[in-house]
Amino acid sequence: MLNFFDFMKTNKEAFSDYLLLEKKYSTHTVGAYLNDVVSFESFLKESFDQESVDLVNYGQVRSWIVSLVDQGISNVSINRKMASLKAFYKFLLKIKQIEINPMLKHKSLKTPKVVQIPFSEKELKDLLTTIDAPVGFEEIRDKLIVEMFYVTGMRRAELIHLLIKNVDCSNNVIKVLGKRNKERIIPILPIIANQIGSYIKERDDLESLIDSDYFFVSKKGLKLSESFVYRLINSYFSRVSEKVKKSPHVLRHTFATHLLNNGADLNSVKELLGHSSLASTQVYTHNSLAELKKVYKDAHPRNK
Repeated sequence: MLNFFDFMKTNKEAFSDYLLLEKKYSTHTVGAYLNDVVSFESFLKESFDQESVDLVNYGQVRSWIVSLVDQGISNVSINRKMASLKAFYKFLLKIKQIEINPMLKHKSLKTPKVVQIPFSEKELKDLLTTIDAPVGFEEIRDKLIVEMFYVTGMRRAELIHLLIKNVDCSNNVIKVLGKRNKERIIPILPIIANQIGSYIKERDDLESLIDSDYFFVSKKGLKLSESFVYRLINSYFSRVSEKVKKSPHVLRHTFATHLLNNGADLNSVKELLGHSSLASTQVYTHNSLAELKKVYKDAHPRNK
C-alpha cells in the first residue's frame, strides 16, 4: 500500500514536474494542487484513519465534498479541489501506482453563472480624461496599466509577467505568456506605443531596477504584485463607476464586449483573448447581444 505522506515526501517533485511540464500549469496553481492533496490526506486520516493512496474510493471523496460543503466552502472552490485530486490520481495511474482512478466518474458541482458587468465606454472615457496628463513615474505607469488592460484584454498575470523584451513599439505589438505557457501576439494602438515610450523614459531613470526583465515595476524597481494591480484598478474605477466589481478581469471583459459591440467577429476576439475555444469567448457576448437586440428593435419596420 502506498502511504500518502511517504508518496508526497518522495514524489512531490515528480508530481510537480508533471503539472508544470506536462499539464503546463503555473507555479501558483501547482502549489494550490499540492495543498489540496495534503488537505485530502488530512481528511482521510481524521475521518477514516486511513493514509493509503491506492485504497481510496469515490465514496471517501464524496464524504470530503460533503465535509467541505458543511464548512461553507463554495462550489467553485470545491471544484478546484476536485480538479487537484483528478490531476493527482491521473498522475498515479500514469506512473502505475494505482490501477483504478477513484475520480473517474466524478462530475463537477453546479456553480451559479456570474454575469460580469463591463464598464461602459463613457466610464472608460471619463476615467482616461481624469488622468489625461499624468506626471512622474507612478502616474504615468498607472495610466499605462489601465490603458494596457483596456486595449489588449490581457489577464492580470499576463500584465504582471510581461517582459520588457516582448514589448515591440516599432511594430506596435506585444508578446504575452498566457495560461499553460501559451504565447500570443497582441497588437497595440499607436497612442499606447507613445505612452510606452514615456513610461520607459521614466523607468530608465529609476535609482534601481532589481527586476529589470519585467516591463512594469514599482518605484523601487521590483515586479508588481497581483494585489497591487487589483487595488490600482479598483481605486481608479471607483472615481467613475458605482459597479460592485471593479477589477482587472472586468477590464478584460470590457475589452471583449466593446470590440464585439463595435463589430469585431467572435473568432478574432477569441484569438486576442488567448482562449483555446469559442465556448470560453461566448461568455462575453451577452452585452453585444443586448446591443444587437436594441438595434433590431429600433430598426425593424414591424416595430414602428
